Amino acid sequence: MKTQRLAIGLTVINLFLLVFLLAQIRRADAQGVAPVLRGRALQIVDTQDRIRAELLVYEAETVNSKKYPDTVLFRMADPKGGPVVKLSASEKGSALGLSDDVNGRVELHANRDKGNFLKVVSREGREQLIKP
Repeated sequence: MKTQRLAIGLTVINLFLLVFLLAQIRRADAQGVAPVLRGRALQIVDTQDRIRAELLVYEAETVNSKKYPDTVLFRMADPKGGPVVKLSASEKGSALGLSDDVNGRVELHANRDKGNFLKVVSREGREQLIKP
């Protein structure tokens, strides 16, 4: 009889503890938004696991004796994987590129070395450069 009372008492205590802990978990989930997301890159993929958007940081490098600065690049791609939006930023300036799915594109550059300009390329390959 004494053992049965002890078992019932422990069961009731465990039940109260379980309810209390579940309430704490639910409350923590509602408030559990991370204030900062840190990483070296971020990729967003579609249902076929194709990369549709990515945010990357490229370290400074030299290719064929040409120096490229440390750059942050945000790129969005169409369903075929072709980049249609590019936004880059480096110590030398920034650029925005918009492309159709063929050969046409619009580029907006704000660059310390090359200056600021807008470049429009038609699907036929004709270019127009607009400088201030």
